[in-house]
Amino acid sequence: MTHGRVQVVGAGLAGCEAAWQLACRGIPVTLSEMKPGQMSPAHHLPTLSELVCSNSLRAARLENAVGLLKEEMRRLGSLIIACADQTALPAGGALAVDRDQFSRLVTQHIDEHPLIRRVSVRVDAVPDDDLVIIATGPLTDSALFDAINSTLDTAPLHFFDAAAPIVEADSIDRTVAFYQSRYGRGGDDYINCPMDEAEYEAFWQALVSARTADVHDFDRRQIFEGCMPIEIMAARGRDTIRFGPLKPVGLTDPRTGREPYACVQLRQDNHAASLYNLVGFQTRLAFPEQQRVFRLIPGLGQAVFVRYGVMHRNTYVPSPQVLDADYSVRKRPGLYFAGQITGVEGYVESAASGLVAGWQAALQADGLDRAERQARLPGRETVIGSLGDYISDERVRHFQPMNANFGLVAALEGTGRLKKEARLRQLIERSLARIDQLAAADDVRLRFVHKSVGISMHPDAKNNV
Repeated sequence: MTHGRVQVVGAGLAGCEAAWQLACRGIPVTLSEMKPGQMSPAHHLPTLSELVCSNSLRAARLENAVGLLKEEMRRLGSLIIACADQTALPAGGALAVDRDQFSRLVTQHIDEHPLIRRVSVRVDAVPDDDLVIIATGPLTDSALFDAINSTLDTAPLHFFDAAAPIVEADSIDRTVAFYQSRYGRGGDDYINCPMDEAEYEAFWQALVSARTADVHDFDRRQIFEGCMPIEIMAARGRDTIRFGPLKPVGLTDPRTGREPYACVQLRQDNHAASLYNLVGFQTRLAFPEQQRVFRLIPGLGQAVFVRYGVMHRNTYVPSPQVLDADYSVRKRPGLYFAGQITGVEGYVESAASGLVAGWQAALQADGLDRAERQARLPGRETVIGSLGDYISDERVRHFQPMNANFGLVAALEGTGRLKKEARLRQLIERSLARIDQLAAADDVRLRFVHKSVGISMHPDAKNNV
């Protein structure tokens, strides 16, 4: 069957993953991205798939929902996860990457694929092609924002998102701060800044009284709990952050041999280990206040900030009203959305939605009807399928952005008497069995996978490369 070019708008994680999935199935793609000619307020790199909120792709263990999601994506030939694995940094039980290297690697493989044509252009209207994937991210605005609203005939939703500050490693006082991971998991991958009770009290008082930056429409905000600014969390109570991002559990201060009263963790932000970000310190504090308050943290008294925390509005469509589980628009089946604009939350989840949207658009380009395509959906017995089910559930009345979690995955039957660990193990086995089944059925379509990126399907699959 002869295919026209599929239009993918936006080259973040979701757009690049969608373009890759299409191209690897023999479908030519035009990938439109306004960078580097124009940058959003949250972007700084000229390359694609830029990570701006945090360098961590979160948990790696299969017993965590996002860790299982990443393994599902690996077995389905994900470009994003392959590039993340190749640029990984030490991060205990998490998958963290060198953001610059990750972005450059994704860009390299997108540009080298013979069926992907990347164009640097600002798109201000929803393309009228037969197959289109909109993956313009949570900062979509201006004319395209209005065009999407008109096409969907519905009002958008939004919440406010925040990014954490980054400091130079050499400016951290190592006579106070120490390397350690909680419970010793994954090696000494974090720098820890311990606090005693008096130090914590001084820091908390300064934090809750600090001046915040003006953010447009902030008083009408919907704050996503997973990226809540540290100062708002602190204002909920004196010990809220001590039981949150500053929890000392599993750590031992080598100076005292005891667990600290509270502890700030810093995570490596690049391969050179020259930059570290403050874990959980998303903030909307004014820049001078960030320097003043965060330098009260023991070990950061002389910290050099290479990036301050920022806050911006994230926009998403009311997906349960308009999208199906394959991320296509119900009233226009050839139009797909992918990424955080759909209401999935997190880098991995965004890439996962792009994988499904690109995969399903490729099946549609190959002539499969809706019923045939639905049979190829992973379904709620997998994490990747449960995300699509959540954003398309018309019963959801108060739709909010959602991270991957096991609460979205279909429950196992007949396991009521099993212990939690045994039930979780069966859920993981069921999920990966379904993914392997889909991968094996789909392998003949993967005609242009680049061996150099290290992507392969399940070992039982026979890729036509």
